Amino acid sequence: MNAFVALDLETTGLQPKSDRILEIGAVKIIDNQIVETYDTLVNPRMAIPKTVERLTGITQEMAETGIETTKAVKEIVDFCDNLPLLGHNILFDYSFIKHDAVNQGLNFEKTGIDTLKIARKVLPQLESRSLGALCEYYHIPQEHAHRAMDDAANTFLLYQKLEEQYYPEYEAAFSPKPLLYKPKKQGPITKFQKAYLIDLLKYHTIECNVEIDSLTKNEASRMIDQIILAHGRIKR
Repeated sequence: MNAFVALDLETTGLQPKSDRILEIGAVKIIDNQIVETYDTLVNPRMAIPKTVERLTGITQEMAETGIETTKAVKEIVDFCDNLPLLGHNILFDYSFIKHDAVNQGLNFEKTGIDTLKIARKVLPQLESRSLGALCEYYHIPQEHAHRAMDDAANTFLLYQKLEEQYYPEYEAAFSPKPLLYKPKKQGPITKFQKAYLIDLLKYHTIECNVEIDSLTKNEASRMIDQIILAHGRIKR
């Protein structure tokens, strides 16, 4: 494959429907050369879990300097253009971008190559095939692991090592495959939901860890249901 984009995200959690993008890193490769990069922090407009902060080193203060999700997603969609994606467990990264792209009405139908799937096929003897473990196995330096730009670049270096060693014996594993994730478009929180959610939070004295205006209709509905389930309805 002579042209593709190596992509990596840092996120506030593992679920595109409820978690948010924190950082995007991407490396555009043509003929085995890096020709362009994209790197940005993204303001998730919510509190960053301490586990994520410890893993990535991205603090709340750093995240709040990031650009808005809508801007970041538009920029990365444009950056990727019509090129295939490369990633380590690429469907994870793709699903977060696709989730927000759909909400903006952006087309982001992609094919991709997954270095995790390749490694599982060609290196079954390894105890771990995480990106970190594979970089260590191939002596790829990891100065800033769990930061999007460095992980995207290291995924490209890992791909090169795997390709040198196992292509063309495992040619099919190195071919881009359709990335299948079909989220539904979500509208913004409604005025009624916003008013009721604020009343619920005040009534039960709950501190909200997300900016209410940033919620989608579905996210607001889930949050309202969770509060009612845990604390009960407002008694008039």
